Amino acid sequence: MGFRVSMIAMTDLGWASKGLWLPDEQTTGEALGGRGLSLFDGPFSWPVMVARESAIEANIAEMARYCATHDVDFAPHGKTTMSPALFAAQLAAGAWAITVATPNQALVAYRFGVPRVLLANEVLDPRPLGWLARQGRELLCYVDSLAGVDVLAAAVAAGGKVRVLVELGYPGGRTGCRSVTEAEQVARAAAAVPGVEVVGVAGFEGMLPTVADVEAFLATMAQAAARIAPLSPYPVLLSAGGSSYFDVVVELLGPVARTHGGRLVLRSGAVVTHDHGTYEQSTPFTRVAGSLTAALEVWAQVLSAPEPGLAILGAGKRDLPYDMGLPVPLAVRGLDGVLRDLEGSTVERLNDQHAYLRDAEVTPGELVRLGVSHPCTAFDKWRVIPVVDDGYRVVDVIDTYF
Repeated sequence: MGFRVSMIAMTDLGWASKGLWLPDEQTTGEALGGRGLSLFDGPFSWPVMVARESAIEANIAEMARYCATHDVDFAPHGKTTMSPALFAAQLAAGAWAITVATPNQALVAYRFGVPRVLLANEVLDPRPLGWLARQGRELLCYVDSLAGVDVLAAAVAAGGKVRVLVELGYPGGRTGCRSVTEAEQVARAAAAVPGVEVVGVAGFEGMLPTVADVEAFLATMAQAAARIAPLSPYPVLLSAGGSSYFDVVVELLGPVARTHGGRLVLRSGAVVTHDHGTYEQSTPFTRVAGSLTAALEVWAQVLSAPEPGLAILGAGKRDLPYDMGLPVPLAVRGLDGVLRDLEGSTVERLNDQHAYLRDAEVTPGELVRLGVSHPCTAFDKWRVIPVVDDGYRVVDVIDTYF
């Protein structure tokens, strides 16, 4: 299907662009991508994170296919990338909405023309919520308490409209009502507020440890939907589905939503780029038909090989995610330009700007290709991300807005 992102890119590229080396010129992503530059001899410096175009295209198409096959809607979680260009690519592929987690993230989506925003979180500040509600877009958000209902009432007091999903949680989890009875009480209070429309039930199962735990939680969501559906002026919406259990969500909640004449909305965020660590191991496509491809790579230079079995790379916590697994060594590009495999090597720890690479035959000056684990904390370290084809020619640039 193809995608090109620079028609949305707003950032001027220059001396302040991390990963690029432009000390004496200003350019744009569109101009940079149109020059046919190689990552290895163009105006780039190390470390640099790149996104592989073919992998992103394949992942967007895979999720569109999966959702169409299972007759569910997709509202990918934009907080993973905070890239309006990737929002646009997913919407063009049929996404129902873009999900965000904070009012500021919703503001970014609004500024870049996203027509429907799902703010999948509690919002207890009436000022930004009221502004968002008055912009004439379809805005959906969560509520899980009577205090939250009071905030909704204050937000729409000056006009505007908010559609809400009552959020259900589980013991020890984060936000969300802890019982079906509480969820129904919150729904009834919200439905009584002019300008507030209760449209369904939402939850997040992604941090539960097992499929059995997920199934038990989703059963509670189904019970809440039966109580709340009569309060909605629309066919009920059910929304769940992180990037680890969306197959279980589809299997259990898809029929429930259709029983009430409504729709199931998945919110998986990491699927657009996948990874070489956390989600490679936990993707539902290890259980069901389909596949995703890791799209993000960080290229770092070997700075030193100070002792046998140890090399120090010039990339660290400022450049690589480390909250859910360390980066994965994939290959090394020798000084002769030839790639060599790094199977058996590991990154054992990170400092701010250094990575400790073990058991790799590398030489100072060579470039190591690292896969990342947990894309959600990879994107937020890079404001400018070159998009490369499979020959590592830069074809475009992704901007992020964190």
